Amino acid sequence: MAGGTVLALIPARGGSKGVPGKNVRQVAGKPLIAWTIEAARQAACIDRVVVSSDDAGILDVARAWGAQTPFVRPAELARDETPGIDVVLHALQQLAGVAWVVLLQPTSPLRTAQDIDAAFALCQERGASACVSVTEAATPPWWMFRMSGEGRLRSFLPEGERPQRRQDAPPLYALNGAVYVARADWLRRTRSFLTDETAAYVMPPERSIDIDTPLDLTIAACLLRERLRHGGGA
Repeated sequence: MAGGTVLALIPARGGSKGVPGKNVRQVAGKPLIAWTIEAARQAACIDRVVVSSDDAGILDVARAWGAQTPFVRPAELARDETPGIDVVLHALQQLAGVAWVVLLQPTSPLRTAQDIDAAFALCQERGASACVSVTEAATPPWWMFRMSGEGRLRSFLPEGERPQRRQDAPPLYALNGAVYVARADWLRRTRSFLTDETAAYVMPPERSIDIDTPLDLTIAACLLRERLRHGGGA
């Protein structure tokens, strides 16, 4: 275990265009953000769970579900165009003694406490400064196309780079947005969770839903209700 505090930071601003009010929307019997708070509180590696928000309602819900809210995020860090790393660095300025940051987006409610612990452990085992969660890409770029002005398909990648058979294509991975882990001092220096030093923690697609649309919300709710029926928690 690393020395110093391991902080779980949950960023949850008030504005949301795709799914209005999504962070406190009821999903399978709980506010969406509660699924992430519970997973963070159950993770063995986490010392402190903090929610960063500009919204009083979100902060109230966060406290009700056991998270700390030691500061209110400034409005200038809660805009659509605000880089996510700025929110993390702001939190580190407010909180003393943080050795590691575990960023947990509330839009990934299917991520479990075991996923959080496994991603953190991967950093320790490999001596990595950062680790992010990924899932195998369902639609690799080999079979993606642009559309011409005349409505004709144009390969996204050069024809010569496309495998002849799907079975011959190498596996590719996409960020799923569920878990981002980094040493706090390294993050202050790099200002990014993603560098050549970053390790990858692979998660299955059924725990990799990232809620951005009403359809995502519906799918996540179905999967969470199924989990609850089988006795699973956060």
